[in-house]
This record gives sequence, C-alpha cells and structure tokens, in this order.
Amino acid sequence: MVVVAIVLSIVGLLTAFLVVGILPSIIAFCLSLTLFLKEKTINLARAAAISLAGIILPLVMYFNSYGLSLPYDKNTGLNTLSQIIYDNYSNLGLDMSFLLDDIDIETVEFEKKNIGADGDEIYYVSKGASVESLSEAIEVVSDTAPSEEENEDAAADGSSERKGILNEVFFDEDAQGSIFESIDSLDVDSEGDYGAQKKGASDDDIPSYGGLPMGTILLGQYFREDDHNCNPILVLQNKTDKAYRYECKFIARDAEGEEIAQSEKTVEVVKADAKFVFEGRFDKADLEGQLPDMYEFSVTRRSPYETDMSDEVVVSSMLDGSMTILTANNTSDKRVKVDAYVLYFDKEELVDCIWMIPQNTGEVCIDPGSTASIKGIPYYRFDRTETYYTAYEAVGE
Repeated sequence: MVVVAIVLSIVGLLTAFLVVGILPSIIAFCLSLTLFLKEKTINLARAAAISLAGIILPLVMYFNSYGLSLPYDKNTGLNTLSQIIYDNYSNLGLDMSFLLDDIDIETVEFEKKNIGADGDEIYYVSKGASVESLSEAIEVVSDTAPSEEENEDAAADGSSERKGILNEVFFDEDAQGSIFESIDSLDVDSEGDYGAQKKGASDDDIPSYGGLPMGTILLGQYFREDDHNCNPILVLQNKTDKAYRYECKFIARDAEGEEIAQSEKTVEVVKADAKFVFEGRFDKADLEGQLPDMYEFSVTRRSPYETDMSDEVVVSSMLDGSMTILTANNTSDKRVKVDAYVLYFDKEELVDCIWMIPQNTGEVCIDPGSTASIKGIPYYRFDRTETYYTAYEAVGE
C-alpha cells in the first residue's frame, strides 16, 4: 500500500499540471495520511507532501483563471478545464492558440467584393445593428459597389475608390439603450476616480460596424472610456499563410451617423496565424463633450516594409499586485522593436488597455541579445489579462 500511495501521489502531481490531477492527488493524500498515522515513515510523509502539492496546484490554476467566482463564459468557446489550461499557460508566455483552432468565430458576413490592386476581398462585420439595418446596409453595398470594369481600372493604377467600409451606417436607436455608463457616477462616495478596487465603466456594447480583409478574423471587439479618451479596441488574427502590414481607420459617429472624430493606427508586421490589437483613440478634448453613439472601422493590409522578428523575441507578462511587468528578451543579433498591448478584464468587461514598448536604448528598441522590461498599472480593478505583441527589426531607429 505504501508503494501504491507513492506512485499515486506522483501521478497526481504530474497530471495536476493539466488540472485533472487533483482527483488522484486527493485520493493519494488521504491514503498517505492514513498510512502515515499508522506507520509514521518518511516515505509516507513524502507521498503526503507530493499529493498535497498536486491538490494545491490545480486550485491555484483555477484561481488564476476565474478568481474566487464560479466558472463563467469567457467567449473563447472553451470548456472550463480547457479554459483554465489556456489562461495559465498563456500567462506564462506559451502559445496556446492550438486550443482555439477548432472553434468557430462568429462574425456577420453579408457582402464580399474584390477591391484594390492586390485583389483583396473585404467582408463586413457589425455589432449592435438590427436585422433591418443589415438588410439596408447590404443594399447600400450593392448600390455603391464598383463594376468589374472599375475594379480592373483600379487594379491597373494601384488605387481604389472603395476602402472596404460603408459611408452610411444604420442602427436601431430604440434597441440601443444607454451606451455609456459615466465613470464619474461610479463609486461616488469613494475617494479618487481610479484604483484597484474601482469598477470600470461598462461601455463594451457600443454599436459598431466595419470591414476586414478576407483571412483576417475578429476575435474580440471592445470600447473603453476614461477621463481623457474613448478607445475602440479590436483583437484580430491573421489566418493567412503570409505576413502583412495592417492599417486601420476608426471613425466616431453621432446618433445621426455624422462623423465627429477619426483615429488611424498601423501594425507594422503580423506573421501568419498571429494575433494582434488595434486601439483607436478619440480624444475627449476633440469631441468637445460629445460622446460617440457608434463607431466605424476599416482595416486594410499590404506587404510589410519591416522584417518580422516575433519568432526571435520572447515576451512574457507577469502581475505584481495590480502592476503588470512586461519583459521582452531579444535572442537575435539585430535590434528589434516590440509593440505590446495588455488588455485588462473584469469578468468579460474590458476595463483598460495599456500599450507597452519595452526598450533599453534611446531609440525605443531592444539591443541584440538583451532583455528589456516595462511596467504598467491599469486604472480599474481586474481579474485577468490578455497580452498581444508584434516584433520587427528596428531599421534606421
């Protein structure tokens, strides 16, 4: 029985790294403890200690994923066990995207056209639009789409009048409700506006509409607000077999669909199958007190100007209390630039997004064979983070 207790405790600890080891570890601990009380040998004490570690490890992994709450849907399509494994090992910097490979990403696809010199197809996605609105939008695309001759002419001179985004946006105003919850109205009796115990503004449900190149998948779509900015955030994935440079234009609109602000962002190079983030920024000073009622985005791509270095840079993020420490290790013999985004969530609500550029030179780069770190503190309380980054050779920096 002593041998059984030892073997079971070891098996339990090894499988605890996949969470399921908690069951054999509990059995091994009970068996080892019972035998130890009778025989009091060092081997049984070791078996009890090993099995106790096999019990604690899955519990720690669960808390890292869900905190003190019961399991909840994180919109990844993973079951509870897979979600815990995905969260923990992703936080350690490991690529766990293979767990998501067989999961369908839901988007609204309702029109495709060959556009641009490279023949890219654009598909359109919306969030918060009514069924009637989508029908009207399809008619707008059909009515304004260029003819085959116009597409051929545009391809010949390398230009196109259509950028993959509609100029008219339709939404069901009665179904929208309140888009923003003012951060000034939260915790009104507390001191200060921000902090680890403060609740972030709930504004992820703002209606939106936009176009993506074919082969680019929308994984997440958020809209966060703070005292200074209103920021639409897209989490995307390049599901093609080529690296691309991505460009995005965000447009903030009022209730009548009139443009009130623009924001443009670029991601220099995204390798095949990699995930990346676009964060638009609408400065409240430019909005003159008027908050957007909806926003529009247009994502386009082209061949990259820079050389991808993401396979030669190891990026990891860790939490020190409410502080995030992001570290990038450049294992190459070239200088690189790393653009990283850390997204902070309270349950499924995005409460903050911090753009981090680790550097150890005056040119915001990382020297060959060196490591650089950067720290960031979110405004609001959170229970999990997601980290995304791109890396490329720093030429001429």
